[in-house]
Amino acid sequence: MNRFDKKINRQVYRDELPTLVIAGGWVLDAGRWNGEANIWIRQGVIQAVVSPDAQSPDGAVCIDAAGLLILPGLIDLHVHLREPGFEYKETIATGAAAAVAGGFTGICCMPNTKPVNDAPSVTRLVLEKARAAGAARVYPIGAITKGSLGKEVADLAALKQAGCVAASDDGRPVMKDEVMRDAMERAFEAALPIINHCEDLSLSGCGCMNEGPVARSLGVPGMPAKAESRMVERDLALARETGCHLHVAHISTAKAVQAVRQGKMEGVHVTAEACPHHVFLTDEAVREWGTLAKMNPPLRQRADVEAVREGLRDGTIDAMATDHAPHAEYEKAWGMDRAPFGIVGLETALALTLRLVEEGVLSLERAVRCMTSGPAQIFGLPGGSLNVGAAADLVLVDRDREWVVDPDQFHSKGRNTPFAGWRLRGQVAMTVVGGQVVYQRPAEA
Repeated sequence: MNRFDKKINRQVYRDELPTLVIAGGWVLDAGRWNGEANIWIRQGVIQAVVSPDAQSPDGAVCIDAAGLLILPGLIDLHVHLREPGFEYKETIATGAAAAVAGGFTGICCMPNTKPVNDAPSVTRLVLEKARAAGAARVYPIGAITKGSLGKEVADLAALKQAGCVAASDDGRPVMKDEVMRDAMERAFEAALPIINHCEDLSLSGCGCMNEGPVARSLGVPGMPAKAESRMVERDLALARETGCHLHVAHISTAKAVQAVRQGKMEGVHVTAEACPHHVFLTDEAVREWGTLAKMNPPLRQRADVEAVREGLRDGTIDAMATDHAPHAEYEKAWGMDRAPFGIVGLETALALTLRLVEEGVLSLERAVRCMTSGPAQIFGLPGGSLNVGAAADLVLVDRDREWVVDPDQFHSKGRNTPFAGWRLRGQVAMTVVGGQVVYQRPAEA
């Protein structure tokens, strides 16, 4: 019998949330808690973390978490929700549903929508849609340049005031040095992090995958690793000059990791994220999966994979992010030269990160930090901890549960993943946002 068969009726408690007690689980809040405890939640806020022997408050709704890992809600700094403009790929509602099914209580959405999120009106629309969805918290990322065209810097201060937590032209690198310098100066004044899609288009050109022996054997144009590292080095230099907070997205090459490591040692305000696909797959995956293994930055070679793993381990890379990028099935059928870049990741990221723990790459505490407090600190987001007084955003994880990745079971509209058929260990049992249960694993038949 699944302990969550009896669902909590969220509608009943819409006006007044119940006092919840998450009882008997193993609480892991990196650097704070690591042991069996009960969590008391009142009016959507963590009231106490107490001994499992403590008597529950009168009238509390008790959730049996025995045998489960209780973590702060996961936070993803890099998600494509596609709305407005590309709702056939994903909507804010379906993306938020996929997020909570994957244990994410907060997600940051990129601005490459239609229209581009380069104005407060678009930011407000995203926030309104997110509130209506009532699942994960959604934090918009505004565009660096108007229309993400790389020519004229957007009004970053206005975007921040409207609710944006960072600025990026993700998918379109800001190629002109003078434009990026101007953007960083304005972002520094607005205390807004800058995220650049680190790719030198003069080197990557019309490439479809990593440049190397696999690309040559398949007859596919390649994208050299230097296209990433050169842009990372340029942005680090500009960040050093301007004082801006630079966040390096989806880092994938050994030289880029080393550049970020060196930048941190020199005092540059730089943070970085990695994606699960760049720590588990090499460009060899393209032979089997074709366009389902086509993403940007592309899957690299084994030495790069090992360098990214080491960066996560030693703290050079601060967070694990998904770069969740849903596409329609017919688009991914267009072939390597025409199919869009990107894969979905919200519903597989946690289990894949836990596999790094199984393989001895990361400690469990380090893995949790990379998905909770780490990303929260990067953009100054609420959440990422189970501190008393914090919003009750948390996830219950059945760490020993094995499951097979089946894209047809995804809550996302996207099915584009190279991890289909993988047997993973660790699955979300329940996700709570603001004291409300927003996801429960379906009961077993």
